[in-house]
Amino acid sequence: MGSDERGTALVEAAIIVPLVLLIMVGIFEVGRAYQTYQVLTNAAREGARASVVPTGDVKTVEAIVQQYMDDGQVPRKSQTTISVNRSAAMQVNGQNVGASLVTIDYPFDFIMLQPVAQLVAGGSKAGGSFVMRASSLMRNESQ
Repeated sequence: MGSDERGTALVEAAIIVPLVLLIMVGIFEVGRAYQTYQVLTNAAREGARASVVPTGDVKTVEAIVQQYMDDGQVPRKSQTTISVNRSAAMQVNGQNVGASLVTIDYPFDFIMLQPVAQLVAGGSKAGGSFVMRASSLMRNESQ
């Protein structure tokens, strides 16, 4: 292998390694985001279950959602917005019925995706922070 070929291989590696790193980090980060979304969706569902009973109250629902987030090891729950609407409506067999809507807005940050994306393409906005929203709507129980 001549010195020209070694130089070519080095240039090719310098181009390919950041792209492979971006793909690998992207796979891990998207997997982590999906897992977080699943925890938030389940937390909203558990909150809605607690909200539909006649004795349900907002503080109890918020506590259940936060506990579920703790159990799912989702950080930053202090920055999470949980809204509970016990007077929402939904249609069942063409009739409007009372329902409870629990919505969670969670600020999600990728750990490594943005720095690696900027390594590949300077000034890239890929991997920036965003608000993840999960909600659950359930019919209220009769009294």
